[in-house]
Amino acid sequence: MLKAFIAFLIALIVPDVYIWIHFIGTDVAWWITLLYALPTVVLIGSFIAGNLGFYHNTCLRIFFSLNLCIVLPKLVFALLSLILPTWLSLTIALALVASIAYGFIAGWRRLTVRRETIKSELLPPSFDGFRILHFSDLHAGTFLRSHSFIQHLVQEINRLHPDLIVFTGDLVNVSADEVMPFMRDLRQLHAPYGVYSILGNHDYCEYGKDHTLQNVERNQRMLRYIEEKMGWRLLLNEHVLLEKASDKIALIGVENTSRPPFPSYGDLQRAMQGLPDDMYKILLSHDPTHWRRSIVNRTDIALTLSGHTHAGQVKIGRLSPARFAYREWGGIYKEAQQTLYVSLGLGGTMPFRLGAWPEINLLELKSSKR
Repeated sequence: MLKAFIAFLIALIVPDVYIWIHFIGTDVAWWITLLYALPTVVLIGSFIAGNLGFYHNTCLRIFFSLNLCIVLPKLVFALLSLILPTWLSLTIALALVASIAYGFIAGWRRLTVRRETIKSELLPPSFDGFRILHFSDLHAGTFLRSHSFIQHLVQEINRLHPDLIVFTGDLVNVSADEVMPFMRDLRQLHAPYGVYSILGNHDYCEYGKDHTLQNVERNQRMLRYIEEKMGWRLLLNEHVLLEKASDKIALIGVENTSRPPFPSYGDLQRAMQGLPDDMYKILLSHDPTHWRRSIVNRTDIALTLSGHTHAGQVKIGRLSPARFAYREWGGIYKEAQQTLYVSLGLGGTMPFRLGAWPEINLLELKSSKR
């Protein structure tokens, strides 16, 4: 934590000091000094609070918003002004601010469809061409003022006519109540093999203002009840068998399994109990770090579907801040006969997306047997 805090302070304070000395000066009104320093003070306080375990949703939104809208443009301007004319550095910094503004205004509603073919020698013949619609990280509270997005999402998923729909967690931000306005729309999702879901770290409803055990458990019960009423089958450390013609594959779902500070309630051994070794297996696991920690070279699970990272909600090509926190953070990854697919998800703790547009993933299973 100490190294991260020092690096954060350097990135935060050095540009502040540089810009103050070279472009603002000390002969200004006291209130201008106060306004200039306020974002830095708030950011330092929220960073310390977060590392002490205080993960309130509003604090997270303030922290990331200030970093994107103020700290990042300041840092870019300060660095560029060392090698470029001031006017050009300022123009680039303002263009960055405009891009970030687009992410807040429209980027978080720019729904995209990503298609991928998943090949495996283990896939039985009857499931060759089987299509899975994978979506993740809805964070319903993000869209409380944009009901049309959820309607468009449902229409787009149904338009693709998948064989199976799976959701890999984080249906809400902090409370089960967030889903209530969207129940009628989300229950319209349909596929021949059904809609299956798992829980993400936010779905345990531990990030709200009321952290009492009674309130947390009430929200968890309510969320599970809501998913049942929507016709979604929630997999809680268990599996189901999908059958086509004379062939079967397994769909496994585990509760959230993460590294600290996120909760871990998953029990993969229990979820796989009774499954034969030669069966094609698909695992739904919210956090992609679970794949390398417990799946690769430790199980015979052919395909793992995850979300969680959001690609940091910022992506330019293959560049994303998520790369610093996750080895596998978006798209497809392979190790021998095992594949991981990480969805960039749909919502977030704050309504912002730039480059890492909200997405749904249409995955087609293909047999690689010759």
